Amino acid sequence: MIAPSLVLFDVDGTLITSGGAGARSWRYAFDQLHGIPADIDSHSEAGETDPVVARKTFEGAIGREPTERELAAIFALYLRQLSQEVATSQGYRVLDGAVALLTRLSDAGIMLGIVSGAMEGAARVKLGRGDLNRFFLFGGYGTDSSDRTKLTLAAMERASMLHHHVVEPTSVYVVGDTPLDVAAAKAAGAVSVSVASGKYPVEALSAAGANHVLPSLVSPFPGVGA
Repeated sequence: MIAPSLVLFDVDGTLITSGGAGARSWRYAFDQLHGIPADIDSHSEAGETDPVVARKTFEGAIGREPTERELAAIFALYLRQLSQEVATSQGYRVLDGAVALLTRLSDAGIMLGIVSGAMEGAARVKLGRGDLNRFFLFGGYGTDSSDRTKLTLAAMERASMLHHHVVEPTSVYVVGDTPLDVAAAKAAGAVSVSVASGKYPVEALSAAGANHVLPSLVSPFPGVGA
């Protein structure tokens, strides 16, 4: 097993749970702008990027594609509301083992980054309450691409720039909690590490083809000594 030189972490369901802050913020934005308290869970699936969630929800709730101005307005209001929702969410928590693992990896000289379908501002808001931004130098976000594979590759390119050489995909571990995270890691040539801390159990993540499946971030991390 090749030890990782770079570990990329998803945010929601992997490092933190926001206690529904994201869904409440989308609902607020649609309600304020269009009079429809849209439910994103009925129009999208876990692991999809924010741009995809917004478009699918708009088309499903309103029945047509959004204009550029309509989409920009939804993104802006969602992000402003998200800051308030995350700050006051009673269900927000940093998931077990996250801080200890991030500390151990960074102390071992392993570069850490984010791969999240969230827009960069949204990901940083969600990480901020748990004081997790301090661990991550860069990331690939939904603002880089609506395709999780492309945003994963974007994060790998940023790591390569910092190292002044190409980071080999086989030494990149991508940590997430959904089958879409697994698919993106595999398409990028990286090692997929799934954590059964979100909506999907160990069996479903194994069936999705993850290279490694962990019950939680408390579990021993592959390729890294205790």
